[in-house]
Amino acid sequence: MENQHRYVDGYRELNAHEISIINDIKRQGNSLGNFLENLRQNPDVNVDERWLAEAKTDLQKGLMSAVRAVAQPTTF
Repeated sequence: MENQHRYVDGYRELNAHEISIINDIKRQGNSLGNFLENLRQNPDVNVDERWLAEAKTDLQKGLMSAVRAVAQPTTF
């Protein structure tokens, strides 16, 4: 499919620069996710799982917000 966003309500067609920025946000998110997982598995650190879960959730929300800031969807 040439550009699936043409067929999804609320999404506009992104230019190459916007796609590149969103892909960078996704890469940064993967890096942060790996960091948190490494922290959780570190035997030298006694991690509070509840706070680590909060950190993961808040970072996911922040990254999603950054993607939406670039993509600018037109629907809720």
